[in-house]
Order: sequence, then structure tokens, then C-alpha cells
Amino acid sequence: MESIEHRNASEQKIITKVSIWTMILNFILASMKIIMGIIGRSSAIISDAVNSISDVVTALAVMIMGRFSRKEKDVDHQYGHEKYESMVSVFIGIALLLTAFEIGRTACENIYYYFAENRDIVPPTYIALIAGFATIAIKEGMYHYTKFNAKKAHSPSLEAMALDHRSDEFSALAAIIGIVGSMLEIHILEPIASIIICLFIVKLGLGIIKTGFSQVVDQAADQATIDKIKMIVANQAGIIQLDDLKTRIFGMRLFVDMEIAVDQKLSITEAHNIAHVLHDEIESSIPNVKHCMIHVNPYMTTDIDL
Repeated sequence: MESIEHRNASEQKIITKVSIWTMILNFILASMKIIMGIIGRSSAIISDAVNSISDVVTALAVMIMGRFSRKEKDVDHQYGHEKYESMVSVFIGIALLLTAFEIGRTACENIYYYFAENRDIVPPTYIALIAGFATIAIKEGMYHYTKFNAKKAHSPSLEAMALDHRSDEFSALAAIIGIVGSMLEIHILEPIASIIICLFIVKLGLGIIKTGFSQVVDQAADQATIDKIKMIVANQAGIIQLDDLKTRIFGMRLFVDMEIAVDQKLSITEAHNIAHVLHDEIESSIPNVKHCMIHVNPYMTTDIDL
């Protein structure tokens, strides 16, 4: 079985690599959007550039906390440091909400001035469209790359970052719709597209915050994982029944506590060996299980004469 130290080092390396690539690509995207947004006269593309800049900061936070969260347990943190990464997920969600607020505020101001003061909105050019399509292509690749590595590293913060990439695609699509509308002389569609961007980001941010909090407050594992644990118990020789099962998500790891019933006539050593085999089987079959605690009960039958 792979040691926890080796697994943590491997996962930390994956998180660092993905985070660095994310920072580089988002910096390139942000620069491209700012330049093309200015040349193409598109506030939607410039607003989207702000989102790319914030992605650079969140990727840095993911890399730093990915290192902290995989430190070995110590005297002050006897269960490990995994919840640090869940806190980063919450941070990413909050950062997205702040970004959405700024984008929405600017768009609402443009709409207000357009109707209240009859201030014209300068239509964007085709150059802004290039930035929008380039964003979709690059972000789709980043989404699949980050999603794949999030599973390998069992990283909720990388999972959140992957969802952020996918949201950026929808945001870019909304910007493209607004740009096309403006180029067709329907100028009001451009700030409306920015509001749509805002709504996409708000939805994503709230979802990421919810997921992060669920990992911090020890939410139970999903039903598929619970069913898999029950199947392992059912297939284990010597176990008569499963008396109790509790699971809790601890950051990106899972703790399992259960009570099993074995024949009351077994010796302590025999009962211990059954629990030990089950313990190893669960931890090897479900990679994100950090620890499995098993309590053994004697199974007793009572014959009642009727």
C-alpha cells in the first residue's frame, strides 16, 4: 500500500504543477483580453480580463494551501491539515463573488447612463471576438487538464478551479453574444452580456462556497461511497452484520467509523484479525479514506421457546 507521505508528496507536486500552469495561462489570457478589449472597444472583454487576473491570485492560493494541507500531522493538529484546502475553496468562491460584484456594478452603470442620460455605448470591433473565442478554446483545455489532475490529487481546490475555468467559458460566450449584438447596432446587449457574466460567476461562487463549507463541517460521504463501503463489508468473511456506519469528509479526505458484529465465540485475536483485514480493504479500495476505525461487537442470538 502506498505510504501517506509518498501520496501527499505526489499530490502536492500535481497541485503545484497545475497551479503554475494556471497562473501562466491566466496571465497570458488577462493580458490578451485587456489589449484586445481596449483595441476592440469591448467593456465585456475587459471585464472578463479582471476575472482572469483574479484567477492568477486564486491559483497562487491553491498552490500555497496545497502544500500546507498535505503537511504531516503534528501535536497541535493530530488529524492532519486537510481542511486548509477546503478553506481555499471557500476563498475561491468569495473571490468570484467579489469579481461578479465589480463586473455587475460596471454593467449596471453603463445601462443606467444609456437610458437615463442617453449616453451612447461605443460598439466593439471584431478583434474583441477573437479574444472571446480564444478564451473559450484555452479555458476548455484548462478545464479538462485541471479536472483530470484534481481527481489524481484528490484536491477540492483544484476541483473548484476546474469549475472556475468552465464558468469562464460561459462568461466568454455571453460576452461574444453581447459583442455581436453591439456590432449589429444593438449596443445595449454589450453591458447586458456583462450582467450575464456576473450571474454565471455568482452561481459558481456560491456553489464552491457551499462545497467548501460542507468539507469543513464534516459532511457525510456521498451515497455511492457509502454503498461501496457496505459492499466491502458484506463481502468480508467472518462478519455477520454491519451494526453502524458513519462517514465524515475531512478536507479532501474521508474518515470512516463503523461497528461490525462477529461470532461471539471467536477469540479476541480472531475478531481483531477480521477487523484488521476489513480496515486494510476499505483504505486500499477507496483512496481518499484517510482512516477507518472499526469497533467489533459480539453477535448474540437468543432462542425463545414459544
